[in-house]
Amino acid sequence: MRKKIIVTIYFKFLNITKGMSYLKNLFENVSFKLKHRLVNFYKERCLKMENNGRKCYVVAEIGCNHLGNIDIAKRMIEITANYCKVDAVKFQKRCIRELLSEEQYNAPHPHPKNAYGETYGKHREALEFSLEQHKELMEYCKKNHVVYSASVWDLTSAKEIASLQPEYIKIPSASNLNFKMLQWLCENYLGEIHLSLGMTTLSEEERIVELFIDLHRNKDLVLYACTSGYPVPYSDACILEIKRLKYKYGGIVKKIGYSGHHIGISLDGAIAALEPDIIERHFTLNNDWKGTDHKASLLPEQMKELVINLELISQSLKYKEKEILPIEEVQRIKLKNI
Repeated sequence: MRKKIIVTIYFKFLNITKGMSYLKNLFENVSFKLKHRLVNFYKERCLKMENNGRKCYVVAEIGCNHLGNIDIAKRMIEITANYCKVDAVKFQKRCIRELLSEEQYNAPHPHPKNAYGETYGKHREALEFSLEQHKELMEYCKKNHVVYSASVWDLTSAKEIASLQPEYIKIPSASNLNFKMLQWLCENYLGEIHLSLGMTTLSEEERIVELFIDLHRNKDLVLYACTSGYPVPYSDACILEIKRLKYKYGGIVKKIGYSGHHIGISLDGAIAALEPDIIERHFTLNNDWKGTDHKASLLPEQMKELVINLELISQSLKYKEKEILPIEEVQRIKLKNI
Protein backbone atom coordinates (compact mmCIF):
# COMPACT_ATOMS: atom_id res chain seq x y z
CA MET A 1 0.00 0.00 0.00
CA ARG A 2 2.78 2.37 0.99
CA LYS A 3 4.71 1.56 -2.24
CA LYS A 4 1.58 2.27 -4.30
CA ILE A 5 1.16 5.66 -2.64
CA ILE A 6 4.82 6.49 -3.22
CA VAL A 7 4.62 5.46 -6.89
CA THR A 8 1.43 7.48 -7.36
CA ILE A 9 3.06 10.56 -5.79
CA TYR A 10 6.16 10.08 -7.95
CA PHE A 11 4.16 9.96 -11.20
CA LYS A 12 2.07 12.95 -10.19
CA PHE A 13 5.26 14.85 -9.40
CA LEU A 14 6.71 13.69 -12.72
CA ASN A 15 3.62 14.91 -14.59
CA ILE A 16 3.72 18.23 -12.76
CA THR A 17 7.41 18.61 -13.62
CA LYS A 18 6.74 17.72 -17.26
CA GLY A 19 3.83 20.12 -17.26
CA MET A 20 5.94 22.91 -15.83
CA SER A 21 8.66 22.14 -18.35
CA TYR A 22 6.09 22.24 -21.14
CA LEU A 23 4.71 25.55 -19.88
CA LYS A 24 8.23 26.94 -19.59
CA ASN A 25 9.05 25.92 -23.17
CA LEU A 26 5.71 27.32 -24.37
CA PHE A 27 6.33 30.60 -22.57
CA GLU A 28 9.87 30.87 -23.95
CA ASN A 29 8.58 30.16 -27.46
CA VAL A 30 5.82 32.77 -27.15
CA SER A 31 8.28 35.20 -25.53
CA PHE A 32 10.76 34.69 -28.39
CA LYS A 33 8.05 35.23 -31.01
CA LEU A 34 6.79 38.31 -29.18
CA LYS A 35 10.28 39.74 -28.93
CA HIS A 36 10.86 38.98 -32.60
CA ARG A 37 7.62 40.75 -33.57
CA LEU A 38 8.49 43.75 -31.41
CA VAL A 39 11.96 43.98 -32.97
CA ASN A 40 10.46 43.81 -36.47
CA PHE A 41 7.80 46.36 -35.55
CA TYR A 42 10.42 48.74 -34.15
CA LYS A 43 12.65 48.17 -37.17
CA GLU A 44 9.82 48.94 -39.59
CA ARG A 45 8.93 52.09 -37.65
CA CYS A 46 12.57 53.18 -37.72
CA LEU A 47 12.83 52.62 -41.45
CA LYS A 48 9.66 54.59 -42.03
CA MET A 49 10.65 57.43 -39.73
CA GLU A 50 11.41 60.74 -41.36
CA ASN A 51 15.00 61.85 -40.90
CA ASN A 52 15.04 63.77 -37.62
CA GLY A 53 18.68 64.79 -37.97
CA ARG A 54 18.88 68.55 -37.78
CA LYS A 55 21.64 71.00 -37.12
CA CYS A 56 21.68 72.52 -33.67
CA TYR A 57 20.84 76.19 -33.54
CA VAL A 58 24.15 77.77 -32.51
CA VAL A 59 24.36 80.86 -30.32
CA ALA A 60 27.62 82.77 -29.87
CA GLU A 61 27.43 84.49 -26.51
CA ILE A 62 29.47 87.67 -26.79
CA GLY A 63 28.21 88.71 -23.36
CA CYS A 64 30.58 91.38 -22.05
CA ASN A 65 33.61 90.06 -23.93
CA HIS A 66 33.51 93.24 -26.06
CA LEU A 67 35.35 95.09 -23.23
CA GLY A 68 32.69 97.80 -23.27
CA ASN A 69 33.76 98.88 -26.77
CA ILE A 70 30.95 98.97 -29.32
CA ASP A 71 33.37 98.79 -32.25
CA ILE A 72 34.76 95.52 -30.88
CA ALA A 73 31.17 94.31 -30.38
CA LYS A 74 30.37 95.05 -34.02
CA ARG A 75 33.52 93.30 -35.17
CA MET A 76 32.48 90.25 -33.14
CA ILE A 77 29.06 90.30 -34.83
CA GLU A 78 30.73 90.41 -38.25
CA ILE A 79 33.02 87.49 -37.47
CA THR A 80 30.42 85.23 -35.83
CA ALA A 81 27.86 85.92 -38.57
CA ASN A 82 29.99 85.86 -41.71
CA TYR A 83 32.99 83.71 -40.80
CA CYS A 84 31.66 81.36 -38.12
CA LYS A 85 28.11 81.20 -39.57
CA VAL A 86 26.31 81.04 -36.20
CA ASP A 87 22.55 81.49 -35.98
CA ALA A 88 22.45 84.08 -33.21
CA VAL A 89 24.65 86.29 -31.05
CA LYS A 90 23.82 87.23 -27.49
CA PHE A 91 24.83 90.16 -25.32
CA GLN A 92 24.05 90.99 -21.67
CA LYS A 93 22.12 93.85 -20.05
CA ARG A 94 22.26 94.93 -16.42
CA CYS A 95 20.96 97.87 -14.43
CA ILE A 96 23.89 98.01 -12.05
CA ARG A 97 22.25 100.15 -9.37
CA GLU A 98 19.22 97.83 -9.28
CA LEU A 99 21.27 94.66 -9.31
CA LEU A 100 23.86 95.62 -6.67
CA SER A 101 23.47 96.94 -3.15
CA GLU A 102 25.47 100.02 -2.18
CA GLU A 103 27.92 97.79 -0.37
CA GLN A 104 28.35 95.50 -3.37
CA TYR A 105 28.71 98.46 -5.72
CA ASN A 106 31.52 100.00 -3.67
CA ALA A 107 33.32 96.74 -2.92
CA PRO A 108 36.51 95.94 -4.85
CA HIS A 109 36.37 93.39 -7.65
CA PRO A 110 36.91 89.90 -6.13
CA HIS A 111 39.61 89.32 -8.77
CA PRO A 112 41.38 92.70 -9.20
CA LYS A 113 43.34 91.55 -12.25
CA ASN A 114 40.01 91.24 -14.13
CA ALA A 115 38.66 94.64 -13.03
CA TYR A 116 37.71 97.42 -15.46
CA GLY A 117 36.96 99.86 -12.63
CA GLU A 118 38.15 100.72 -9.13
CA THR A 119 35.01 99.19 -7.54
CA TYR A 120 32.92 96.22 -8.62
CA GLY A 121 30.07 98.54 -9.51
CA LYS A 122 32.24 100.75 -11.71
CA HIS A 123 33.75 97.63 -13.26
CA ARG A 124 30.28 96.43 -14.26
CA GLU A 125 29.29 99.86 -15.56
CA ALA A 126 32.40 100.01 -17.74
CA LEU A 127 31.21 96.88 -19.56
CA GLU A 128 27.59 98.00 -20.03
CA PHE A 129 25.98 99.29 -23.21
CA SER A 130 23.07 101.73 -23.13
CA LEU A 131 19.69 100.82 -24.58
CA GLU A 132 20.48 102.97 -27.63
CA GLN A 133 23.71 101.02 -28.14
CA HIS A 134 21.81 97.73 -27.89
CA LYS A 135 19.40 99.03 -30.50
CA GLU A 136 22.40 99.89 -32.69
CA LEU A 137 23.80 96.37 -32.19
CA MET A 138 20.43 94.82 -33.05
CA GLU A 139 20.35 96.77 -36.32
CA TYR A 140 23.92 95.70 -37.03
CA CYS A 141 22.91 92.06 -36.49
CA LYS A 142 20.09 92.48 -39.04
CA LYS A 143 22.59 93.95 -41.49
CA ASN A 144 24.79 90.85 -41.01
CA HIS A 145 21.86 88.39 -41.15
CA VAL A 146 22.26 87.02 -37.65
CA VAL A 147 19.73 87.01 -34.79
CA TYR A 148 20.29 89.46 -31.92
CA SER A 149 19.49 88.61 -28.32
CA ALA A 150 20.50 89.59 -24.80
CA SER A 151 20.51 88.12 -21.32
CA VAL A 152 18.65 90.34 -18.85
CA TRP A 153 19.71 90.33 -15.22
CA ASP A 154 16.99 92.48 -13.63
CA LEU A 155 13.51 93.87 -14.23
CA THR A 156 14.67 97.24 -15.58
CA SER A 157 16.92 95.53 -18.12
CA ALA A 158 14.13 93.12 -19.07
CA LYS A 159 11.79 96.04 -19.81
CA GLU A 160 14.46 97.83 -21.83
CA ILE A 161 15.43 94.86 -24.00
CA ALA A 162 11.78 93.83 -24.44
CA SER A 163 11.12 97.29 -25.91
CA LEU A 164 13.44 96.31 -28.80
CA GLN A 165 11.26 93.24 -29.49
CA PRO A 166 14.07 90.75 -30.22
CA GLU A 167 13.21 87.20 -31.28
CA TYR A 168 14.10 85.93 -27.83
CA ILE A 169 15.32 87.13 -24.44
CA LYS A 170 17.56 85.02 -22.23
CA ILE A 171 17.37 84.69 -18.44
CA PRO A 172 20.78 83.82 -16.96
CA SER A 173 21.10 81.19 -14.23
CA ALA A 174 21.88 83.94 -11.70
CA SER A 175 18.49 85.60 -12.27
CA ASN A 176 16.17 82.65 -12.95
CA LEU A 177 14.52 82.97 -9.51
CA ASN A 178 13.58 86.61 -10.07
CA PHE A 179 9.89 85.69 -10.36
CA LYS A 180 8.81 89.31 -10.58
CA MET A 181 10.91 89.70 -13.72
CA LEU A 182 9.78 86.34 -15.13
CA GLN A 183 6.12 87.22 -14.60
CA TRP A 184 6.54 90.66 -16.22
CA LEU A 185 8.15 89.06 -19.29
CA CYS A 186 5.42 86.43 -19.53
CA GLU A 187 2.73 89.10 -19.40
CA ASN A 188 4.36 91.78 -21.56
CA TYR A 189 6.85 90.21 -23.97
CA LEU A 190 5.59 88.00 -26.79
CA GLY A 191 8.86 86.41 -27.97
CA GLU A 192 10.58 83.26 -26.77
CA ILE A 193 11.99 83.29 -23.25
CA HIS A 194 15.18 81.25 -22.88
CA LEU A 195 16.31 80.31 -19.38
CA SER A 196 19.47 78.66 -18.02
CA LEU A 197 19.30 76.23 -15.11
CA GLY A 198 22.82 76.49 -13.68
CA MET A 199 23.10 76.45 -9.86
CA THR A 200 19.36 75.68 -9.62
CA THR A 201 17.74 72.93 -7.52
CA LEU A 202 15.14 70.56 -8.95
CA SER A 203 12.40 72.10 -6.80
CA GLU A 204 13.37 75.60 -8.00
CA GLU A 205 13.38 74.34 -11.58
CA GLU A 206 9.84 72.99 -11.11
CA ARG A 207 8.65 76.30 -9.62
CA ILE A 208 9.99 78.14 -12.67
CA VAL A 209 8.22 75.84 -15.14
CA GLU A 210 5.01 75.92 -13.10
CA LEU A 211 5.00 79.73 -13.32
CA PHE A 212 5.20 79.58 -17.11
CA ILE A 213 2.43 76.95 -17.21
CA ASP A 214 0.20 79.06 -14.94
CA LEU A 215 0.75 82.09 -17.19
CA HIS A 216 0.19 80.00 -20.35
CA ARG A 217 3.68 80.75 -21.66
CA ASN A 218 5.32 77.33 -21.30
CA LYS A 219 5.21 76.80 -25.08
CA ASP A 220 7.43 79.87 -25.45
CA LEU A 221 9.91 78.65 -22.82
CA VAL A 222 13.31 77.21 -23.76
CA LEU A 223 15.27 75.51 -20.95
CA TYR A 224 19.05 75.18 -21.03
CA ALA A 225 21.02 72.53 -19.17
CA CYS A 226 23.98 74.37 -17.71
CA THR A 227 26.76 74.20 -15.12
CA SER A 228 27.73 77.61 -13.78
CA GLY A 229 31.51 77.85 -13.74
CA TYR A 230 34.18 79.70 -15.74
CA PRO A 231 35.59 77.47 -17.07
CA VAL A 232 33.85 74.17 -16.26
CA PRO A 233 35.93 70.95 -16.21
CA TYR A 234 34.50 68.12 -18.30
CA SER A 235 33.72 66.14 -15.16
CA ASP A 236 31.22 68.85 -14.16
CA ALA A 237 29.73 69.45 -17.63
CA CYS A 238 26.96 66.89 -16.87
CA ILE A 239 25.68 66.78 -20.44
CA LEU A 240 23.16 64.03 -19.66
CA GLU A 241 21.08 66.78 -18.04
CA ILE A 242 19.94 67.39 -21.62
CA LYS A 243 18.27 63.95 -21.63
CA ARG A 244 16.72 64.54 -18.23
CA LEU A 245 15.21 67.87 -19.29
CA LYS A 246 13.95 66.41 -22.58
CA TYR A 247 12.34 63.49 -20.74
CA LYS A 248 10.78 65.65 -18.03
CA TYR A 249 9.79 68.76 -19.98
CA GLY A 250 10.00 67.80 -23.66
CA GLY A 251 6.25 67.90 -24.15
CA ILE A 252 5.74 70.87 -21.85
CA VAL A 253 8.21 73.55 -22.99
CA LYS A 254 9.12 74.64 -26.51
CA LYS A 255 12.77 73.50 -26.70
CA ILE A 256 15.73 72.19 -24.71
CA GLY A 257 19.22 73.65 -25.10
CA TYR A 258 22.69 73.41 -23.61
CA SER A 259 24.79 76.35 -22.45
CA GLY A 260 28.43 75.28 -22.26
CA HIS A 261 31.23 76.89 -20.28
CA HIS A 262 33.82 74.19 -20.94
CA ILE A 263 37.11 74.73 -22.76
CA GLY A 264 37.42 73.79 -26.44
CA ILE A 265 34.98 71.91 -28.65
CA SER A 266 35.89 68.24 -28.19
CA LEU A 267 32.88 67.70 -25.90
CA ASP A 268 30.37 69.30 -28.25
CA GLY A 269 30.10 66.24 -30.51
CA ALA A 270 28.75 64.25 -27.57
CA ILE A 271 26.45 67.14 -26.69
CA ALA A 272 25.11 67.22 -30.24
CA ALA A 273 24.47 63.45 -30.16
CA LEU A 274 22.02 64.10 -27.30
CA GLU A 275 20.10 66.30 -29.76
CA PRO A 276 19.54 69.56 -27.90
CA ASP A 277 17.72 72.12 -30.00
CA ILE A 278 20.28 74.82 -29.19
CA ILE A 279 23.94 74.92 -28.24
CA GLU A 280 25.22 78.17 -26.75
CA ARG A 281 28.94 78.88 -26.35
CA HIS A 282 30.78 81.99 -25.18
CA PHE A 283 32.80 83.82 -27.84
CA THR A 284 35.91 85.99 -27.64
CA LEU A 285 38.60 87.41 -29.89
CA ASN A 286 41.33 86.74 -27.33
CA ASN A 287 41.40 84.21 -24.48
CA ASP A 288 43.99 86.37 -22.68
CA TRP A 289 41.87 89.50 -22.47
CA LYS A 290 41.00 90.65 -18.96
CA GLY A 291 37.82 89.08 -17.59
CA THR A 292 36.55 85.75 -16.28
CA ASP A 293 34.53 84.74 -19.36
CA HIS A 294 37.36 84.85 -21.89
CA LYS A 295 38.97 81.64 -20.60
CA ALA A 296 35.73 79.71 -21.15
CA SER A 297 35.11 81.23 -24.59
CA LEU A 298 35.75 80.02 -28.12
CA LEU A 299 37.98 81.82 -30.59
CA PRO A 300 36.72 82.50 -34.14
CA GLU A 301 38.39 79.42 -35.62
CA GLN A 302 36.96 77.20 -32.89
CA MET A 303 33.45 78.61 -33.30
CA LYS A 304 33.63 78.12 -37.06
CA GLU A 305 34.80 74.52 -36.61
CA LEU A 306 32.01 73.90 -34.09
CA VAL A 307 29.35 75.04 -36.56
CA ILE A 308 30.83 72.85 -39.33
CA ASN A 309 31.05 69.84 -36.99
CA LEU A 310 27.47 70.23 -35.83
CA GLU A 311 26.27 70.32 -39.43
CA LEU A 312 28.13 67.08 -40.21
CA ILE A 313 26.91 65.42 -37.02
CA SER A 314 23.31 66.37 -37.85
CA GLN A 315 23.63 64.53 -41.15
CA SER A 316 24.53 61.33 -39.30
CA LEU A 317 21.78 61.47 -36.68
CA LYS A 318 19.23 59.35 -38.52
CA TYR A 319 18.15 55.77 -39.15
CA LYS A 320 18.82 53.95 -42.41
CA GLU A 321 16.15 54.92 -44.94
CA LYS A 322 16.55 51.51 -46.64
CA GLU A 323 17.75 48.19 -45.24
CA ILE A 324 20.59 48.26 -47.77
CA LEU A 325 21.80 51.76 -48.58
CA PRO A 326 22.91 52.60 -52.14
CA ILE A 327 26.48 52.98 -50.89
CA GLU A 328 26.31 49.40 -49.58
CA GLU A 329 24.85 47.75 -52.68
CA VAL A 330 28.12 47.55 -54.61
CA GLN A 331 29.96 46.31 -51.52
CA ARG A 332 27.26 43.73 -50.86
CA ILE A 333 27.71 42.27 -54.35
CA LYS A 334 31.48 42.37 -54.04
CA LEU A 335 32.02 41.17 -50.46
CA LYS A 336 29.00 39.38 -49.05
CA ASN A 337 28.65 35.61 -49.35
CA ILE A 338 24.97 34.80 -49.69
